[in-house]
Amino acid sequence: MEKLGRDDELIVDESSLKSFSLLCQGNFSYVCLMKDSKSRRCAKKSSPMQHKQILEKELRIMHRFRDHHRIVQASNKFHIQIKPSECYIYMEYASEGNLHKFISGLEGKSVPESLVQRTARMILEGLEALHSHGYVHCNLRPSNVLLFPSKTPGEPWDLKLADFGSSKEPDSDYGWMYFGTAPKYMPIESFGPKGVIIDPSLDIYALGCVVYEMLGAIPIQDYFDEYYEWNLRRHISPEARDFLSRCSNMHPHRPTAAYLLNHPFITQILPSPTTEDNKEISRSLIPSFSKLLLA
Repeated sequence: MEKLGRDDELIVDESSLKSFSLLCQGNFSYVCLMKDSKSRRCAKKSSPMQHKQILEKELRIMHRFRDHHRIVQASNKFHIQIKPSECYIYMEYASEGNLHKFISGLEGKSVPESLVQRTARMILEGLEALHSHGYVHCNLRPSNVLLFPSKTPGEPWDLKLADFGSSKEPDSDYGWMYFGTAPKYMPIESFGPKGVIIDPSLDIYALGCVVYEMLGAIPIQDYFDEYYEWNLRRHISPEARDFLSRCSNMHPHRPTAAYLLNHPFITQILPSPTTEDNKEISRSLIPSFSKLLLA
């Protein structure tokens, strides 16, 4: 039996585990929902042996931040099987899905700014932990932000950062073949003669894109380049606009995650949704997740 964390429900009894469903599939791995004989759930992430080093790095990073409330937790062991030739790890299961599925499920409706603010704060808490220890996520996007039942009454969910296969570890060479950031989450200097600059500001720019996406902005690709600009037609607060402006600054002028945690957009107390549309979105948040997860 393996333990994913301190709580008893995170103990993995591999002898009684059964695969329940495919949760997602990427370029180098796939994730399945697993259940044991007591109906306890966990996520099994598997990868072909030729990509073993990616999964090993993911496990190292999750172990480095064991028990951090904004980093997904994983098992102690790295598993290898012969037939099929795969390696795999166990992680805690995000029962509320991920941020991409949440945004897609709104079908074009805007997210209340108070929820966008709370989401940005939780992502920043995860990034600040990574950056302060010399790590860069390198693949921050809504699908890599996992959602868990909230421990705060009245809030729809808590979140944790996941998918560290593309991440930069401190004092190590970067494996470019595993760079994962999608073009629409990459800053304009990444498409210049110097190419992608792997440092914390890469994650800060991507965070701004995630906030834009939650606010209903549309990424529009430059006609002559891979670079995307985010077109936001919705009215937002001056604090939110300033926050986005700072995230979108040219390198090396983007602020740190620690700085942004004290930005007025993050620290201000926002009112609850007042429009009927926002109230309807807030009422529909929790039931929509179960449908999205099974989609």
